[in-house]
Amino acid sequence: MTFSDLKVTRQYLDALEAMGITEPTEIQSKAIPRIRSGQDVIGIAQTGTGKTLAFLLPLMGMLSHAQGNGPRAVVLTPSKELALQIAEVASRLASRTDLRVEVVYGGVGHRAQMARLEAGTDLVVATPGRFMELYLRQAFQTGSIGYLVLDEADRMMDLGFMPQLRKLLEILPTKRQNLLFSATYPPKTEAMAEEFLLWPTRVEASPQSTPVETVAQSGFHADNFGTKLNLLVNLLHGEEFDGQALLFVREKDQAERIGLRIAQDISPSVRTLHANKGQNSRIHAMDQFKEGDLRFLVATDVASRGIDVPQLDLVINFTVPKDPHDYIHRIGRTGRAQRKGRAITFVDPSEMAALRRIETLLGTPLSMSSLPEGVSIESTPKWEAQAMARAIDREKRKADPNFKGAFHEKKRRPQSNRSQRKKKRR
Repeated sequence: MTFSDLKVTRQYLDALEAMGITEPTEIQSKAIPRIRSGQDVIGIAQTGTGKTLAFLLPLMGMLSHAQGNGPRAVVLTPSKELALQIAEVASRLASRTDLRVEVVYGGVGHRAQMARLEAGTDLVVATPGRFMELYLRQAFQTGSIGYLVLDEADRMMDLGFMPQLRKLLEILPTKRQNLLFSATYPPKTEAMAEEFLLWPTRVEASPQSTPVETVAQSGFHADNFGTKLNLLVNLLHGEEFDGQALLFVREKDQAERIGLRIAQDISPSVRTLHANKGQNSRIHAMDQFKEGDLRFLVATDVASRGIDVPQLDLVINFTVPKDPHDYIHRIGRTGRAQRKGRAITFVDPSEMAALRRIETLLGTPLSMSSLPEGVSIESTPKWEAQAMARAIDREKRKADPNFKGAFHEKKRRPQSNRSQRKKKRR
């Protein structure tokens, strides 16, 4: 099947050719005809399979040309980074038309965004909070909106956007076409679809939650954070790795420590990306990484769905995500467009339960190895050992509410001894 078979018009065919895209992916082949027919559509496909074009191509084709001042289509996303990425693709598609594309998101001043919307737009890509804020500031009217896209719907649910989305529904015309796209389709996302979509058709490009076949997955056991740092240096030096790597961590301070170690021992071409970074800094880091001007990017999950780097060679999960679906999104950053990619996960003892959840979701165990020869094993600091013990106890308590916990007993024992000594003094 070709894009011409999907009735994509000449101006968009030319734009696709300029982008180096010649054949539709599976999700595009399945979703585009359904969307063009006017149905509400649920699209389920892994990250990196072309979901963005699957809804933008038919949507912009139906908008056809510039008309009026108010937006006629809205794409809502959970993050600024993803909004910018989608808007960039939409702008490239619109380069041979007169369609107007705008992107609005929080974290920056609203005046410039208001001015652009007031000047007129056809397609708005937005985060929910900023979209509602600008509506309340009367930057635009919603009466002309005929299309609503909820992208990364599962992530929206994870981040608690449901109350905001319900408020948005109240200001949108009831007569509209709704599209929901997601990498996974857990029950809470299914409930969201039931509330927002009317008699939707579901299209799915590949088995749910199964990483693309081009990603080779493996992992290493490591006792603690310091040992993981040594393992990281060993892997990147030992293989004479000269490509790009995206590293994921749970916490901001972890990102900074890893970035510092990479700069000292591997390469100065490294940036960190997390919530404490200013918006301009985050955008600049992502642009550098996308253009290939930056070798290493260390990020918290805030960036896991906002980065599209087709040539990315390696993803490293320096810490194991608590939610197994986040693992899917993380490793989906590599192995795109049929390129070979690798995903390596570092696992300490407190992360074993999270690893088991990932393996359950994948339906297969992850290939785990012990530390390579030459990796120095660091002693575990007391504070880190206690934090890991608490994490292990929490996981065991989830499985058995009556479980008291080893850490719980250790805390109580000294108190018991002190009380016994007091009794002896009496």
